Amino acid sequence: MDKVSMSHEDYLEAIVMLGGTTEQSVRSVDIAKQMGVSKASVNKAIGLLKEKKLAEQPYYGDVTLTKKGYTYAQAVYKRHRYLTAFLSKGLGIPEETAEDEACLMEHAISDESFKKWVAYIDKLGIVDPE
Repeated sequence: MDKVSMSHEDYLEAIVMLGGTTEQSVRSVDIAKQMGVSKASVNKAIGLLKEKKLAEQPYYGDVTLTKKGYTYAQAVYKRHRYLTAFLSKGLGIPEETAEDEACLMEHAISDESFKKWVAYIDKLGIVDPE
């Protein structure tokens, strides 16, 4: 799958965190609030996600992920969850710092490295199943 920018991955992740799926839509205003950005910024980002066939949004409607978008968003969210748990529970880093740093790291690790890392983390049992 073609990668999108870190910023756009964050939008996909926010949609999933708000409960968005291929069936369940979320409001742009909720995405803006979740991410701490303007509704105009959300509209611009959703426009690109629509071009990439990762999201759908009828004119002035709510945002729904495509199957491809949902798969991508779930992968980004999983990285975030695993990295946050490892940093906070595994290494004892304060939760807020772990969240911030996980957000940066989730975009940098390759798919292949992440798969191997997940297998290691799963052995430690520090990530709660979702």
